[in-house]
Amino acid sequence: MQEPLDPSAREHLQPLLHDVILCVTAPAFTASPRDGQLTGARVDGFYDHDRRLLHTLRLLVDGREPEPIGVQPLGPDRVKFTAVHRYTRDGTDDPSVIVERTRTAGGEELLTVRNTGTQTRRLGLSLTAATDLVAVADVKRGYRGPAVPCTAGPLSLSWVSGEQHARVEVVSGPEPEVSAGREEGTLAWRAVVLPGNSGWAVRLTVTGGTDTAPLGHPVAPRTPAPWAEPTVRGDVRLVELVRRGLQDLDALRLADPLRADTGGPEDQFVAAGCPWYLTLFGRDSIWAARMMLPLGTGLARGTLWALARRQGTEHHLFREEAPGRILHELRPADAEHGHGLRLPSRYYGSVDATPLFVTLLVDAWNWGMPDADVDALLPAAERAMDWVRQSCRRDEHGLLRYHSRSGGLRHQSWKDSADAVRDAEGRHVSPPLAVCEVQGYAYEAAVGLAGLLEHRGRHGQAAELRDWAGSLRKRFAELFWIQAASGPASRYPAVAVGEKGQPVTGAASNMGHLLSTGIIDAAGSKDVAAWLAAPGLSSGWGLRSRSAEVPGFNPFSYHGGAVWTHDTAIAVHGLCSTGHRREALVLAEGLLDASMHFDHRMPELYGGETREPASPPPLPYPATCRPQGWSAASGVALLTALLGLRPDAARRVLTIDPAHPAPLLVEGLVLAGHTLDVEVTAAGEGKCSGLPAGWRVENG
Repeated sequence: MQEPLDPSAREHLQPLLHDVILCVTAPAFTASPRDGQLTGARVDGFYDHDRRLLHTLRLLVDGREPEPIGVQPLGPDRVKFTAVHRYTRDGTDDPSVIVERTRTAGGEELLTVRNTGTQTRRLGLSLTAATDLVAVADVKRGYRGPAVPCTAGPLSLSWVSGEQHARVEVVSGPEPEVSAGREEGTLAWRAVVLPGNSGWAVRLTVTGGTDTAPLGHPVAPRTPAPWAEPTVRGDVRLVELVRRGLQDLDALRLADPLRADTGGPEDQFVAAGCPWYLTLFGRDSIWAARMMLPLGTGLARGTLWALARRQGTEHHLFREEAPGRILHELRPADAEHGHGLRLPSRYYGSVDATPLFVTLLVDAWNWGMPDADVDALLPAAERAMDWVRQSCRRDEHGLLRYHSRSGGLRHQSWKDSADAVRDAEGRHVSPPLAVCEVQGYAYEAAVGLAGLLEHRGRHGQAAELRDWAGSLRKRFAELFWIQAASGPASRYPAVAVGEKGQPVTGAASNMGHLLSTGIIDAAGSKDVAAWLAAPGLSSGWGLRSRSAEVPGFNPFSYHGGAVWTHDTAIAVHGLCSTGHRREALVLAEGLLDASMHFDHRMPELYGGETREPASPPPLPYPATCRPQGWSAASGVALLTALLGLRPDAARRVLTIDPAHPAPLLVEGLVLAGHTLDVEVTAAGEGKCSGLPAGWRVENG
């Protein structure tokens, strides 16, 4: 059995990620410092299926570390580290021995040494390797397990601890001398002769895992991505944001091994993010699939099926499971996550994934998902809607509210950190809470499902859902609006309503999610738009999660002031869909400008500091995931919003209502299986070609 973790590590903190080089091919990834030397510190290592296979891989040349000179990402899944090895007697500062390490997320490393000089070099090389084989949840909370004893074999080093195992093997190149100690092993080449202008290389693989893999845990996909790759011409910031986002989404793809029909397409979905959330997350995977619908319904179908197969069927306190409830997250095993948080491998503790599941199916239907898939998934959506309505029925105020259990997530909306909800005085507000955007999700799900059921001839059920949604909309109007003493509008929606019906004061970004749900009327949308575009919430680089004008604001607080990429994109979409173009462009321009400083690879979140004319670029949140699913998909969401695309399957109408202020051409969008080209002219007019038979365009 593996030894228990060092108790002294309990004082450790979550590793920061801002300067970590992450490469991912889900479910595997590597995390490296900028010099490429894995030393066992922080998050260093090769990982697969939420397990660290190797935390140390340290290179020495003639007994000393090469001097790093640069790191070059070669895509989401690989990176090249370049260093030099210099000699004091060369009479020049120019390096002649170049050391390159190309590391791949799939568990491969190519070590190359080049002699660019004219004289022969004789070198001694060694690679020291070690591991603790701990779960990624342990790494996240700052734990480092005891070193696992190493065993030497022909061309390889291996480690075994209980059911966990790992192996480093030389698969091509000169054979090394292999030695193993109690805590580490070494691969050594003691007499490497490099004539002038020559090179030397070895290739290593890192493999391992668990002897008995958990049944149904996501696996690497075998087939290509289930979405089209459009050609975007126009604003270079938007072009690059979409391009880099699609690359990252490709690397984050996973497949559901529980699909029984081996002859059909894989059920693929997007993992939430690397390194901490490289698995199926209900909320995150749903939002990414929603954002990607203009590129085809395949990702939505796969996401819906993966979640439908794991939909709640019984009441279970530890898992927080209930019939109809949609999964929050899926892990290989139960895990301690620090700060008293202990979660099961299959956890249902989110209040928003269930209504969002319903809306994803409705949105996919509107974008042309085949009827056979829609009808097959409809029962799961109805069960999900039943859970929503029953939960509201049990609430005194008829709202969709979350309650926390000991050891589970304290907050269960997308802002789920322990201090995610604060009032205008900066005080923490505890559950049970009915968060504003979740009421919007529930309303949107009910109205959307009613439309789908009516189209299927089920008029009675449709009318019942619309009546219920209307009642929820009325309750929202009565309970959530707060009169503001000052600000850009006279009122704003509360972040949440407490158990006794008291609203939580203080402007926050949550209100941006309400706009496209329909739960607030035109006057309410106008008020929300004013708050979103005003300096308190709009940082100049995107939308702050909490207004800078209230106590408790912190530009580097996870949910208390930092800017979230997806949150900004959702608000832009809502502003565009409700006709508030000026406010939408305030946020969109900030997000696009921020993307240039992140090489268009948007982090999960970044600092919410105020943008000034000469201010420095925004900084990533220190522990941010990058790549992250809904951040990577936000480029497509922004593109859709600025094009003003809204399909209506019942009427077979595609609305185009551009908000983009300059010419824009997008070729390769998908509606009902047909490829579309959409153009915004210099005059701001929207044009479309390639519509499916029977469909027509309406200009908004």
